[in-house]
Formats: sequence, C-alpha cells, structure tokens
Amino acid sequence: MEVGVLTVALAGESLEDAFAYLEEQGVGAVEIGCGGFVGDDHLPREEYLDDESAQTELQELLDTYNLSISALATHNNPLHPDEERADEADEELRGAIRLADQLDVDAVTTFSGLPAGGPDDSVPNWITAPWPPEHLEAHEYQWEVAVDYWSDLAEFADDHGVNVGLEMHPNMFIYEPRGLLDLREATNERIGANYDPSHLIWQGIDITESIRLLGEEDAIHHFHAKDTKVYDANAREKGVLDTTPYTEEADRSWLFRSIGYGHGEEFWKDVVSTLRMVGYDGALSIEHEDSLTSANEGLEKAIDVLDRAVFETTPGDAYWA
Repeated sequence: MEVGVLTVALAGESLEDAFAYLEEQGVGAVEIGCGGFVGDDHLPREEYLDDESAQTELQELLDTYNLSISALATHNNPLHPDEERADEADEELRGAIRLADQLDVDAVTTFSGLPAGGPDDSVPNWITAPWPPEHLEAHEYQWEVAVDYWSDLAEFADDHGVNVGLEMHPNMFIYEPRGLLDLREATNERIGANYDPSHLIWQGIDITESIRLLGEEDAIHHFHAKDTKVYDANAREKGVLDTTPYTEEADRSWLFRSIGYGHGEEFWKDVVSTLRMVGYDGALSIEHEDSLTSANEGLEKAIDVLDRAVFETTPGDAYWA
C-alpha cells in the first residue's frame, strides 16, 4: 500500500514539475486525469493514445521520479439524456480504458453517470426516494438505462484487461455501496469502486463497515483519500442535503477537508487496517478539494497523516498464533 495523489490539484504545473514535487514529498503513485470533469492538463488522451513514442517518454518521466500510475481518471456522465454529451463522455471513457491498457495501468476511475427520469426528459434526475410513485418509476427506468450501458462498457473493459472504479457520488446514479454491488452483479467484475470516503461520510455510511462489504466481493479497484467534516450546527437546522455553494464554507452542513481535518489519524489508521484486512494493497490516492487551504498545503498535510497510517511492509508470520 502506498500514498498517491490525483494530480488534478497540480494542473497549473507541468507534468514534470508535478512529478518532481510529488517525489520530493515522498509520494509513490499518481492518478492522472485524461478527460471529463477532471480535465486532461497532464495527460491529453489524443496525444498519448496509440503513440508509442509519447508513452515511452511518459514512462521514462515516471521512472525518473520513482512514480507509478495507480489509475487514469475521466469523470463525466455517459448516461446523460443529451445524446451528444453522453457520446462525448463515452468516447472519453473508452479512450481512457484503451490508453490504460496500452500503459499497462489496471484501473480507470470515473462516475456511473446519471440518466434522466424518463425517455422524454432532458435533465439528469437524482432519485432519492420511492415516493411519490413516479419517482419509483423513474428509478426503475434509470436502472434499465444504466444496466444497458454498463453491461456493454464492462465487456469493453474486460476485453482490454482494465478495471473500472466507479466513484460512489451523490448526484450520480451509483452513490452508495449496495447500489454499486447491484450494478456489478448485473454487469461483470470489471465494475467496482473507486472508494472515496468523503462522499459517504456525510450520507451517514460507516466507512470501515462499507469497506468490508465491498471488500468481501473484491469490489474495491482503487481508493481516493479524501476527508469530509460535517458541521453539526448547520446540519441540525437544514440536514445534509445542502445546496449552499462550496465557497460559502461557514454556511454549509459539510465540507470536503484535507486528510486529518475531517477525521483524525486514528480514523485513517482504521481505514488502512480495514483495507488490508479485505486484501486491498493499492494506492491511497489523495484528492485535494479543501477550499480552506491551498492545494500544496492540503496535499502535504494529507501526505503527512497517511505516511504514518500506511503499512509499508507485507505481514509476517503470525508466530504467536
């Protein structure tokens, strides 16, 4: 298990400067955006796909700074009711899977996407309750759309030997672990989680128990290290379904926080230990989205906490057992 970073927070720097900085911080792995909401500042897909020379240069740069790629990231909405937007997201995702195959990277991280509530609607619709009855009907329609798309995409991923890590994200169709397992069962085992605790914490989902739930099915393909703090004074008044802008921090019920500022070191040691219990030994990819500090400071403080939490060695013989 090693500390990694999603390099999107360093998009203002060149790829080499970002790599040099991360090596200096002791990071061992990078997750690189190549399309969608995360952008492609460090890995423009069209410049690397099917280009052995560009791919060789990238690998040489990784070797120079003692880094590996934990995943390629392309977060978008391939289930969007606008056909043009859905097609663009699908093209980005399939391109990322092809590029991951060519780079010998075993995971692509993304969103499940979110359909409309019916075939004649034009806006994605996040259904959170089965009543009134039309909401249940909309949810059933969305399952049909999601299974149809992801069954085909899962076969495509399997053909390329790449796992797809879905970030369970509110305002996307798959936003919690049981829904993820249902989609996995309806498709294939290439579909799994890019497990990001930050989106589950404010929903009231227990992090270590849900890691166990997914880990029992070998369904954690990648891991985002990102924290969330629930601010009870606001949450008691308006709950956690909060539409207040992220930049109005004092008025929000919760905020994404740097590692250690939502939960302490003990929590993250429990997370790391549970991941090891279920057999996950990949990167803990830090995603910085804390509006109360800079990207560099947020990353460095997160690295500091995780460096003390991760296990660097494999377990020895249990001689005492």
